[in-house]
Amino acid sequence: MRFIATTSKCLCGLFLLQNTALASVQNIDILYVQQVPEMSAEPLLLKQPADNKTLAGAKLAIEDSNTTGRFLKQHYQLTVVVDDTTNGLIDQLKTALAADDAPGVVLIDVPESAFSAISKVVLNSGALVMNISSRKDALRQSQCTARMLHTVPSRAMLADAMAQYLMSRRWREWFLVTGNSEGDKAFSDAVQRSAKRFGAKIVEQKPWSFDTDLRRVAQKEIPLFTQHDDYDVVVVADEQHVFDKYFPGNTWLPRPIAGSEGLIPTGWHWTLEQWGATQLQNRFYSQFAREMNESDYAAWLAVRAISEAVTRTKSTASEVLYDYLLSDSFELAAFKGRKLSFRAWNGQLRQPIPLVHPNGLTALLPLEGYMHPVTDLDTLGYDKPEVRCNMAK
Repeated sequence: MRFIATTSKCLCGLFLLQNTALASVQNIDILYVQQVPEMSAEPLLLKQPADNKTLAGAKLAIEDSNTTGRFLKQHYQLTVVVDDTTNGLIDQLKTALAADDAPGVVLIDVPESAFSAISKVVLNSGALVMNISSRKDALRQSQCTARMLHTVPSRAMLADAMAQYLMSRRWREWFLVTGNSEGDKAFSDAVQRSAKRFGAKIVEQKPWSFDTDLRRVAQKEIPLFTQHDDYDVVVVADEQHVFDKYFPGNTWLPRPIAGSEGLIPTGWHWTLEQWGATQLQNRFYSQFAREMNESDYAAWLAVRAISEAVTRTKSTASEVLYDYLLSDSFELAAFKGRKLSFRAWNGQLRQPIPLVHPNGLTALLPLEGYMHPVTDLDTLGYDKPEVRCNMAK
């Protein structure tokens, strides 16, 4: 009996110790908001996107953060809110953010048409917005908002990266083809800005207005469509990939293709392998049985940035995290060979941009020789003098 009583006391003491340890753990709840986009109306969509696109990157980052968090007494949790309509998502979001233990950080993964309405709800709650989906340049140039940070590259960053490479090859004359969607037109605008910025010339610009089945007539239609005296490269702006895949090998002149097809500027690609990137690629593939894409990477970056901020500040308050992320003290190692940081004037994450073809890496931008008084990463996208807003205190 004495032995049993002694054991009970030990167990009670152990239970109290465990409770004390659990009570000291810092819980970080991150809210992930996703609106499932409508599938493209394009009838030739041969490759369906993964049903866990973007979300998979956030899940991997949560695991990565908890791996180190165990030693720091931190526990990260991802709460997912999903709906296929903007109004439905707003209703769920308001409920989640009204709770006493509402998350202070929200990752937004919605179509650009819904981004403004969704982000407004989050900002009104006082939470920190991490934009992992919208490439809209205005959000970084004229519509900058406090407590909103962007881990996805803007269209201007992508176009500038592509322009640097094309100019390095002396491909100065561009034939620009633009699709019909708002995203296509926005990327086309970014391409025209980059051409002017880096000294290229757009010798021909055409909107794509065909609705024929190009599987049968691409070899006839594309050469006629791209007929022109001379050009060095065909730049295609087709973010939904409705027609761009038919351009390689079918242009009037035998020229390279760039933009949304051919040589593609992107935030991430499965062929990146230097600076430990292979480890990230392998861990992602092992868990999700597919390659990590740029959307996954943007979500991974957002969670890892928050994790780094929590570790350094020992705080979960959104205003504390926001101030630290915009400060000169913040740096994020992210498998791109450079320490990444946020631009204090517009909240955009500085990062190198891979220029890839479907099965390989062509270049990592910015290229050597593009100088900048602060960092050459600011040669990609809108630089401070070009931005009409300033979030820096």
